[in-house]
Formats: sequence, structure tokens, C-alpha cells
Amino acid sequence: MRRLLIALAGVLILIVANVGIYQKQHLVDSGRMVLLELAPVDPRSLMQGDYMALRFRIAAEAFPGGDRDTMHDGRLELTVDDRNVAKFTRFDSGEPLGPGEVLIRYRVRAGTPKFATNAFFFEEGTADAYARARFGEFRVSPSGDAILVKMRGEKLEVLGPFEQR
Repeated sequence: MRRLLIALAGVLILIVANVGIYQKQHLVDSGRMVLLELAPVDPRSLMQGDYMALRFRIAAEAFPGGDRDTMHDGRLELTVDDRNVAKFTRFDSGEPLGPGEVLIRYRVRAGTPKFATNAFFFEEGTADAYARARFGEFRVSPSGDAILVKMRGEKLEVLGPFEQR
């Protein structure tokens, strides 16, 4: 009986893990492309090991005073232009979205709003390829869930070893 319970627990863990992987891959494949402009980061600490610390301009626009006491998890409404670059519009009010608008979920961690991630990890030895990063490319679901997939430069060119999709 004990072996059966262990086997069932193992199968359940594999099912849950694979469902999570499937959901993320589906978001990457079918989510709406949204480009978020990076906020300035101290260049001396931009590259640390094999990742880049990220901050996004929409966080500064949405929370201009940085009042950490009133910050809580939620969603922002963004307006996306014809180049897929997003600008902060307002906090989600539950109203239907207008043309060119998209939701993005944020979570407040350590008093800072975070959009899917606060770091971009890359292959060892490729840091120079990302030093010119000015935008993060996200795939966003209709509910606002997002995943960071690429970094882009000032002219929206894909940076790093990614192939064009």
C-alpha cells in the first residue's frame, strides 16, 4: 500500500509539473506580444553573473511616488502602439478593454512591482549581446499573465542568439 501511495504521489507531481509547462509554452506560442521599455539601471550593477537585473518604465509611471504602504498585487491596463510598445494607461478597473489595450499582472515583492520577472537570464559569456537592451518582449494572455521571452534593442531589434519567429 505504501508503494502505491508513493507511486501515485510521483505521478501526481509529474502531471502538475507538465500542466504548468504546457501552460507556459501555450502562452509563449499564442500570447500577445507586448514590449515594455526598460527603466534606467545602474550600469555598474546591470550585469551580475549570467543575468540582467530588470526594471520597467511602466512601474515608475504607475507608482510615481513609490509609496510602498499602498502597493498591492493587481493588474495594469496598457495601451499598445503599432510597434507593440506598451505605455501605462491606468490600473485595471474591471471595465472592458478598448482597442489597443492589454492587461498585465504585477506582483509587489519587497516593495517593488514585478512584471513576470525582475531578471533576464542568459547563456554564460553572452552578456555583451544584451548590454544594449532597451525593451523586454513579453507574451501576455488575455487575463494579464505574462512571460518574458526576449530582449530587444533601441530599434526593437532582437538581441542575443534568438532566431526570428
